[in-house]
Formats: sequence, structure tokens, C-alpha cells
Amino acid sequence: MDGVLNNLAQWVDKTAYNIWSFLLFVLLAAGIWLTIRTRFVQFRHLRDGFRIMFAGLFHMGKKEKREGDVSAFQALSTALAATVGNGNIGGVAFALTTGGPGAIFWLWVCGFVGMATKYAEALLGVMYREKYPDGKIAGGPMYYIKNGIANKRFAAVLAPAFAVCGAFATLFGTGNMMQANQMTLVFNSQFGIPKIVSAVVITSLVGIVIIGGIKRIGAVAERIVPVMIFLYLIVGGFVLLSNISVIPEVLTLIFEHAFTPYAAGGGAIGYTVKTAMQMGFRRGLLTNEAGLGSAPIAHAAAQAKSPVHQGLMGVAEVCVDTIIVCTFTALINLSTGLWQTTKAADAIQGTALTASSFASEAGVVGSITVALGSFLFGYTTLIAWYYYGEQCMKFIFGYRVTQIYRVIYIGLGFIGALISIQLVFYIGDVANAFMAFPNLVALFALSGVVARTSRQFWKKYKTLDGFDKKHSQGSQDSDR
Repeated sequence: MDGVLNNLAQWVDKTAYNIWSFLLFVLLAAGIWLTIRTRFVQFRHLRDGFRIMFAGLFHMGKKEKREGDVSAFQALSTALAATVGNGNIGGVAFALTTGGPGAIFWLWVCGFVGMATKYAEALLGVMYREKYPDGKIAGGPMYYIKNGIANKRFAAVLAPAFAVCGAFATLFGTGNMMQANQMTLVFNSQFGIPKIVSAVVITSLVGIVIIGGIKRIGAVAERIVPVMIFLYLIVGGFVLLSNISVIPEVLTLIFEHAFTPYAAGGGAIGYTVKTAMQMGFRRGLLTNEAGLGSAPIAHAAAQAKSPVHQGLMGVAEVCVDTIIVCTFTALINLSTGLWQTTKAADAIQGTALTASSFASEAGVVGSITVALGSFLFGYTTLIAWYYYGEQCMKFIFGYRVTQIYRVIYIGLGFIGALISIQLVFYIGDVANAFMAFPNLVALFALSGVVARTSRQFWKKYKTLDGFDKKHSQGSQDSDR
């Protein structure tokens, strides 16, 4: 059985490699194009994005009197719950062992251009959302394709194509099987807990929350996500301080081998620039999901002040996920050196490698932090991706598909928790690619809408305070 799974993993990896040889340039081109069309929104308005995010953080639980299923911060937390997952712990480590240190540079590039991509996705998600018969929000790429693209024949093909690929990715790739796999892996490697036990516990806890739909998912996410990120960064900061002397060397490795091949262990392990670039982008998209089309499904449900406000939250989302959390993981793994030993490269991958790196400096506290982080990151990702898949399935099959989809989702999560790590990651790569392509086509087609909406907003209001002041005055006038 192991031989069959290994052969399957190799075939899926080859398929993913061929697809991504083309798609990574499309992804990069979309990010650069949207960066230009939005006038470098990720640099000019990153501060505004964090301002909106922290305003939501300090007003958790407050209901907003605007259209939408959840508060703007709950929508952001749901999107962050999906993006800040085991890709940040295991995916970054996997990028190092399969692409070398140069992969981290390309992961950063994916993050920086991805901020503009996520801005466009979140903005369009709010602009073109609809309502189901029960009054709940229906949104995401399938709806901004359907309602935003002028060529309706083209839209009638592209929108269902995204929904089908999104449903596939949800069930078999990033959001479900890979998360459960990494969660069971770290508990097994660090504490000897049988994978079957972890699988039962994980799937049971997921089932409890997803029954409540987006409102319960958003309520859980807004409480867990900030705590899990702060805990991970605090303990990770201690590990980095312990290895502060080698950080300059680590940074040199990353930048140098983004453009030159890397050979480790006397040449026994080698990484080409092409491999580093591929793995950086593949893992980058896996973790920040910019261009994938998943996050705008969550952002569309927000009680947003405006599409631009939610778009700016998308900018902050990618920055937190990729530029902050992923960088911590990369520097920690590189600074300990465990990633380049034969044992690390061949046997300890994903969350287990990161846990070993944390434990090398922080002992049992490090192991517990990564195990807990893997569980919380993975758990919130599982419940958020359930919602993404549910929206895609409803678009294809109608409103009544929810119960059947729920059973299938939980069942496949259980299977994913028990099979090989390589196979799960590679399936996720293929699923991500097929999901991203129709969304990227839509983003190119609607880039003019994004640019025009952004330009009109800043011309009219100048600043976020200007928006609040004008709308506050309008509210007072209407009360009179």
C-alpha cells in the first residue's frame, strides 16, 4: 500500500509541477497588474488596513447595522482562519525541505503582490454579492464573475467552473485533508498520540461548529484567531532571540539562493532556482490564498462600511499571514539548521520539522506551542474552508445540498488525517491551481472596476476619517 501511495504522490507532484510552471507566472502577473491598477495599494494603504483590523479587534462582539451576515472583523477573522493555518507552520517547512532557502524569498514576493490581489478579491466580493431566499449572503468569485463580467456567455461558463474547482479544492486539498493531516502529524511526532485518535477528535470538533453556519464560524474565529497568532509569535520570538547571532546569515541564504542554486550536505541535496521559485509560490498561495478565490467568499459576508474598507482588510490579512507569521516560521527553521540535515529532509517535514525547531530552543514549551498552534490553526482553517465549499456547492447544486456536503467534508477530513503528507500537499497544489485559474481570469477582466472604485473612493473621501465624518453627518441629517 505504501508503494502505491508513493507512486501516486510522485505522479500528482509531477502534475502539480507542470501546472505551476505556467500558473505561477499568471499569479505573479495578476498581482503586479493589480498593484499597478490600484496604485500600489499594499504600500500606500497598508496602515489603513491595519487600522481597520485593530478597530474591529477592539470592538469584538459588537453588532453592526449594515447588510451582511457577520461583522467586518468576523469576516476578516474567518478569512484569516482559513489562511493562517498549517501552511504557515508545515507549509513553510515543506518549502524549505523541497525548495531550499531561496523559496522563502519567492514566498515573500507572492505575499507582497498578493496583497493587491486580495484587496481586489475582497472589494469585488462585497460589490457583487447576492442574497439567498432565507436572507443570508451569497458571495465570492462565482458571483463577481456572474454579475460583474459583461460577456454573459463567458461568465456563464467561468462562474460554475470556479465553483466546481472550489468545491474540489475544499474537499480534497488545502482546506480539509491537508489541515487534518498536519494536525495529526504533529501530535503523533511530538507526543506519540495515535493518528486515529487525533482524527476522531478533530472531525468531531469540526462537526460541532459547522452546524451553526457562518455566524457560528465567525464568532469562533474572531476569538481564536488573534489568540493563536499572538501565542505563536511570542514563543517564536523567544526562539529567534536565542538564535539572533545567525539571523544575518539566514537572511543572506534566503536572498542569495533565490537567484542561485543551493547545494547542502556536500552537494547531496540540491535546489535549483526554478524549484525554489515554484515551491515559494506554491506554498505562498497555499498559505495566503491571494488569487485563489477563497477569501472573498468570507469577505462578501461582511457588514462592511464599503467595498474599499473590506478590500483594505484583505491587504492586512495577507501581511499578517505571509509577511509576519510565515517569516517567523522560516527564520526559526533556518536558524536552528535542522531543516538541512538528512533526517530533517527525509523524515521530519511539515509541522513536525517546525515543532522540532521550536523545541530545540524552547524545550517542551516549544513543542506544546507548535502542537497547540497546529491544532488551532488547522481547526479554524477546517471550519472556514467548510463555509467556502458550502457556498461553492450551493452555487452548483442549490440550497438543499448542505447536509450531504457536510457529511462528505467531515469524512474526507478523517481520511486526510491518516494518509501520507506528500500526497496531501501535492493534491492541494493541483486543487489550488484549478481553483485559482478561473478566479485570476476574472480579476484581470474586472481590474478596471477595482481601479475605478478605488480611485472614486479616495477622490471623494480623501481618508478613512473623511468617510466616517461624511457618513456620520449623513446619518444625523437623516435622523432629523
